[in-house]
Amino acid sequence: MDTSAPQTGALEPQLIKVNFTTTSPDLQLPEGKTQLLVPSDIKRYGLSRVLNSESMLNTPSPIPFDFLINGAFLRTSLEDYLKANGLSAESTVTLQYVRSLIPPVYQAGFEHDDWVSDIDVLSESSRAGIWSADKFSTGQDRILSASYDGLLRIWNNAGNVIATSPSGSLGGHSATIKSAKFLSTSIIASAGLDRTVRIWKYTEADDHFSGTLKPSLELYGHKTCIESLDVHGPTGRILSASSDGSIGLWTTSKTSAPAAPSSLLPGTTTTSKKRKLVPSTAPQRGPLSLLQPHTSPASAAIFSPTDPTVAYSASQDHTIRTLDLTTSKTENVITTSHPLLSLAWLKRGLLAAGTSARHITLADPRADAATTSVMTLRGHRNMVGALSASPDNEYSLVSGSHDGTCRIWDLRSVRAGTRAEGGGSVSEAVYVIERESQKGQKSKSDVPGRGAKVFGVAWDKSWGIVSAGEDKMVQVNAGRDLLAAD
Repeated sequence: MDTSAPQTGALEPQLIKVNFTTTSPDLQLPEGKTQLLVPSDIKRYGLSRVLNSESMLNTPSPIPFDFLINGAFLRTSLEDYLKANGLSAESTVTLQYVRSLIPPVYQAGFEHDDWVSDIDVLSESSRAGIWSADKFSTGQDRILSASYDGLLRIWNNAGNVIATSPSGSLGGHSATIKSAKFLSTSIIASAGLDRTVRIWKYTEADDHFSGTLKPSLELYGHKTCIESLDVHGPTGRILSASSDGSIGLWTTSKTSAPAAPSSLLPGTTTTSKKRKLVPSTAPQRGPLSLLQPHTSPASAAIFSPTDPTVAYSASQDHTIRTLDLTTSKTENVITTSHPLLSLAWLKRGLLAAGTSARHITLADPRADAATTSVMTLRGHRNMVGALSASPDNEYSLVSGSHDGTCRIWDLRSVRAGTRAEGGGSVSEAVYVIERESQKGQKSKSDVPGRGAKVFGVAWDKSWGIVSAGEDKMVQVNAGRDLLAAD
């Protein structure tokens, strides 16, 4: 038998029948109370009050709820939702209710001497932790940061630097490092403005309070700055994306790697002769292959998580390309409307690409996909240079932007794009993470994010959301239980 929510006022809004469901066993409604007539103008807050009422869940203290219809969050009144979807007010609407969860609160910050260009994490649940298997010691979680001062740093969860890479005069990078990744608990790859990919051997003391980073391999092949790296630990392979438009494939094995191109080695160019040359402390090798798929700077290249012989690359030439690393051929091209600056794989098989136009494009890389552009994520106020998928589900990701924020997206929260937005499906951020270093400071610029650009972000089950940027900080925010489970 249906019951009705109390109504007041001379002109009462139309009533709509709703059916409440939930996947939470402790929040199940009593039998016979799952259907209800509610005012058509009711929104999330009103629905939440109804559910908490004595005649429904009768909660001892109010629980804030969110509501999903067909997998998308209700962000308007029921009446507006029905109109937007061409449904009659006579329809019965099924509302799935879930707890509204806590925001990604600030937890810690690690200060650097210069801008922080990239970060990666090592934990039991991170890629490198999983690849390392029993070589990873529980509790030895680490953060790897790459800086504009040309140094790598490894941090523990107390915020202490355990190891720092040697400077250029001692065999390290001779310029800004743009990207760095863990391949395992003991192997790290880095690359940057000096056009080299460098492999490092990382070891820690028995007490785990100190460690060393020793150069083990120098890889030459790119002719200009390397913008980003991706790695595949099980095969010891590395992908690089360069501003010369090329994509490099490398190996950490000294015996498997080809000889380095002699013309690119230190001391063989006019430019390098003007600098004081430092004898190499590590073997020098070349790429397994060097692809030239792009006509403008390549900004990112990533391995397919399902097949390490396949890669995806993004470029300022507006394209995402599927690359066969075995044949060195381009298998598929997706052309977008703007220069692309970052790329991430989502568990549902989609690619997320950050653009210079302040939004994120979701694309389907399958060659037989009916529609390549799936959704647009809007809300950033400056270019989007970093992306990381949620470690917990297939419908969320975090982005880092030059507007000085990280934003968390729930792909179940969708609306129709306006004519000005070009139509299609649009999602807006569910949370915005600001730089803690900028709170309380008045902006001295009309450019969003100046002085606080976010250059790198990683989302990990153990660490949470870790971001780095122009404020010389690595910032850690909570990353668990931010979004409602299906």
